[in-house]
Amino acid sequence: MIGQPAEVESLLSRHRPAPVTVVGWQPVPPWAVARARLDGAEQVIAKWTRPHRGADGIRTASWRTRTELAALRFLSDDLGLGLTPRALAADLGAGLIVLEDLAPRTPLDGLLRADGAAAHAVRLAAFARARGELNAATAGRAPIYHARRAALGPITPDEDRILFARIREEGHRQAAALGAPITGRAERELTAMREELAEPGSFLALSNGDPEANNILVRPSGDPDARLIDFEFAAYAHALHDAVCLHVPGPGWLSVRDDGLAAVYRRALARGVPEAEDDRRYGFGLAAACLSYALVRLERFPRVDARPPGDDSRPQLVATLEAAARTAEAHRALPHLAGWARQAADLLRRRWPDADLDLDAVPPYTPRGR
Repeated sequence: MIGQPAEVESLLSRHRPAPVTVVGWQPVPPWAVARARLDGAEQVIAKWTRPHRGADGIRTASWRTRTELAALRFLSDDLGLGLTPRALAADLGAGLIVLEDLAPRTPLDGLLRADGAAAHAVRLAAFARARGELNAATAGRAPIYHARRAALGPITPDEDRILFARIREEGHRQAAALGAPITGRAERELTAMREELAEPGSFLALSNGDPEANNILVRPSGDPDARLIDFEFAAYAHALHDAVCLHVPGPGWLSVRDDGLAAVYRRALARGVPEAEDDRRYGFGLAAACLSYALVRLERFPRVDARPPGDDSRPQLVATLEAAARTAEAHRALPHLAGWARQAADLLRRRWPDADLDLDAVPPYTPRGR
């Protein structure tokens, strides 16, 4: 079975002058990841692909390993960045990759859940800075990454991009089902939003595809020395998709609002993308990214509607729409689409009295309980 000690021993032994023996094996749930301790006390991380349901049934997506390997080597070997773990070895056919172990760093989201955001302000700032640094360093370097990725085999299947587009379109349909159809000037702004995100210009940068606090490792005390992880879905896209998580709550949170963190990200991005200092250009891109994300999350409306009163998914969806609207309003961008998001949130508050809460009073990084 892929991801067992024998496969890791064989893979590393092919890349080192002497055979390697795995003397310790610790699975890291819930992912297909394990920490392996080698003879000589060195520790590495083994990561393998799990079967998933694709358009043609259950299969193993080994292209994810190819994408992660290309991204990590692009960042470390081509750009010389120290923002990620080093890829030590890979078996692309088997979907197995061995990475540098970044312990004692730990996922930031776990620290936030355990101690609250106030206890980890320095680590949150490191999170925002690292996301901006990643985007800044990779802007304008897409041909280098794409050449490295193409050399490893077929690119990510179109089914994933198609699936994302379908989810966003489903969100559009659910808006109408809720009683808040996107029409008139809001619909014209929706077209402008899509054009901005599809053609980001100087804001085109590499993302790991999931810029949330679970995908950054930091030291629990002292210097955070942050590292970004999980590049299976890495791709070049509009950089400001990576800033959404600082303005709009992701799946795990009820609130993330923190203007200071947003400013940290923007300053880091501007070092490689000077256009980020242009309030109009930056604000329009950020509003587009946040409202697009809210529309994607609205796809969940039927499932959340079927849950019992008191389920945190309800106020979380309200918070998502209102945070996206607030961000657009703060940057004076896409006003009619922001108005639509406010309308949709108001309808949800009336539909779900249990979600009609004072969300402004919810502290940043309050976990979604269920």
